Amino acid sequence: MTNVTEKNLSEIAADAKAAALVLARLDTKTKNRVLRAMADQIENNCGEILEANRQDLEFAKKENIPGPLVARLAVDETKVLGMAKGIRSVAELSDPVGQNQGAMELDEGLVLTRVSCPIGVIGAIFESRPDAVPQISSLCFKSGNAVILKGGAEAQNSNRVIVNLIQKALSEVEGVPVAAVQLIETRAEVAEMLKQDQYINLIVPRGSNQFVRYVQDNTKIPVLGHSEGLCHVYIDDEADIQKAIRVALDAKLQYAAACNAMETLLVHQAIAPEVLPPLVKQFREQEVELVGCLKSCSLVPDLKRAEEGDWDAEYNDLKLSIKIVDDMAEAIDHINTHGSGHTDTIITENKDRAERFLNEVDSASVMVNASTRFADGFRFGLGAEIGISTNKTHARGPVGLEGLVIYKYKLVGDGQIVADYSGKNGKTFTHKPLSKS
Repeated sequence: MTNVTEKNLSEIAADAKAAALVLARLDTKTKNRVLRAMADQIENNCGEILEANRQDLEFAKKENIPGPLVARLAVDETKVLGMAKGIRSVAELSDPVGQNQGAMELDEGLVLTRVSCPIGVIGAIFESRPDAVPQISSLCFKSGNAVILKGGAEAQNSNRVIVNLIQKALSEVEGVPVAAVQLIETRAEVAEMLKQDQYINLIVPRGSNQFVRYVQDNTKIPVLGHSEGLCHVYIDDEADIQKAIRVALDAKLQYAAACNAMETLLVHQAIAPEVLPPLVKQFREQEVELVGCLKSCSLVPDLKRAEEGDWDAEYNDLKLSIKIVDDMAEAIDHINTHGSGHTDTIITENKDRAERFLNEVDSASVMVNASTRFADGFRFGLGAEIGISTNKTHARGPVGLEGLVIYKYKLVGDGQIVADYSGKNGKTFTHKPLSKS
């Protein structure tokens, strides 16, 4: 396969643009054939991926890479097979390109339609997780977009092997450009990529809020921001206690390094004496470091007092902030003030309060009686995700195929001109909605 490091970023981006123009007109059958070939390559070369990952883990150990990043970096046979399964699930999804989103007759013989189309070239920047490579690649390919990938240095060997396998699958199908998926590997290349607004249409950074801000401040290219995952669980005074404990434990412990893991637990003062002691006991058994507000410290023995910065902290680790609130209004205010707009959930049996929480919490994913860990492209039935957006643009929350297409307007006429519709005696538009079929 082509070694992209032999090219400069302008050449890489130009190749991606050329590839995107080809991808935009690929039929669904061809796309799915390529996706299944990608899955086969990954599945059949599991050993090669695991060996590369072993080298990355050794590097991470030598470089003292933080624990949460190492947790995201490590893959085993189950995860590799999961990569292949994820690609196949994308192949099973409906093609988002070429969908008629609406039609209108402007006048007799003058018909306007809005049709979905690819965005073009995506620049995807992420850290640690090798499984992000097949996720992002398959989603971009199915949606007709070329992608330039940049993973973290700690996952360089794993990423390189996976991209080579994906490119091999691309090369097996005639007419499909290998430049549809490319990999860059250095920080200098990231800086150069951010300058390629002539070729790249969207940047998707997955990382810390600081990193996302850096990307936004250093490019003219639109950015689909995946900022911090500062997620909350609020236990209402009308919560089922066993349900609350079960959900809160999962939200923190199922995978503490994930961006959709709970970082702050909010508890209504009326139920706190019942729910906090057994919950704290189980968190401590799992070696979770706990900090709390003054009221929490008064209720729970040996609880360390939270500092002001804890309410704005994304730990991505076995640490949790606990705050007792007077009522749901205070909980919602706290979430909207300190949260990152990612994912928040309420535990309650009161349907009116649940509905109010869903409506008033200003986050991309809002839940009732369910773990924040459900905020995921695969679990949401999107096949996979290129990232989770906290923006309020065309895509929000887990971004799957539908977030990787935009639309174009197609107007078909029969010689009409605007002059005919201008002036005192100009013709009148009918603006008659038509069926999408």
